[in-house]
Amino acid sequence: MMLRSVVMQDADMLLTWRNDQETRKASHSTAEVGRDEHMAWLRRKLTNPACRLFIAEENGVPVGTIRADLVEDVWELSWTTAPEVRGQGIATRMAVLLACLIAEPIGAEVKVDNLASARIAERAGMTFERETGGILHYRRAALAKSGVLAHLLEK
Repeated sequence: MMLRSVVMQDADMLLTWRNDQETRKASHSTAEVGRDEHMAWLRRKLTNPACRLFIAEENGVPVGTIRADLVEDVWELSWTTAPEVRGQGIATRMAVLLACLIAEPIGAEVKVDNLASARIAERAGMTFERETGGILHYRRAALAKSGVLAHLLEK
């Protein structure tokens, strides 16, 4: 698996993945997103220095997307798997890969009934902190510089 930066040409694929019924069910916002709204969101994300947005590819085929947003000194991760490859461990591999590339603290917010994403957060090195309003909050402290390699080897 490799992560590459999202470009505007990925917009339609990302919108299709975002509006997938299972993706919406797991998202904080469950409403379907219109194209104009999505395009404006994507332009904002791509120009925001506190956001890193990636497409995961396996053998050159896009299989998911993962984002890291810097919020109060913590990189908040969120992910979506392409519907046709769901259930194959793609999201776990994306999250572990990105978590290993970020030495700063990371976190994830997962709906309480989204057990798959809760497991993904844990496999990416985060631990459960608290539940608020039906959202599970996961965090991992910053890695020591030498800890990055150790963290890679643990997985």
